[in-house]
Amino acid sequence: MSRARNRRPTHPGQVLLNDVLVPLKTNISDAARKLGVSRKHLSLFINGHIPCSRDMATRLGKATDTSMESWLNMQTAIDVWESEHEGIDAEKYASIEKLTA
Repeated sequence: MSRARNRRPTHPGQVLLNDVLVPLKTNISDAARKLGVSRKHLSLFINGHIPCSRDMATRLGKATDTSMESWLNMQTAIDVWESEHEGIDAEKYASIEKLTA
């Protein structure tokens, strides 16, 4: 599976908003109540300010009849993209040695 590496993957919060909440005409307050999280927490998630945690992925999987893994995979794609595009702190990793026999 190949994807454009120059574009940051879509945050799972945006997927929730565009593919679930908007089609169902569900607002953030109702969705938060159904998911068992605060409105503020869900708003932060939808707006991409916080990552998709295992807890949120589990809640979303149960609420949308999808897999927890699919939500976590979306977050992992973002984490990998950010690692590749935002650079790394070379000093932090300079002393790491290869694990060889």
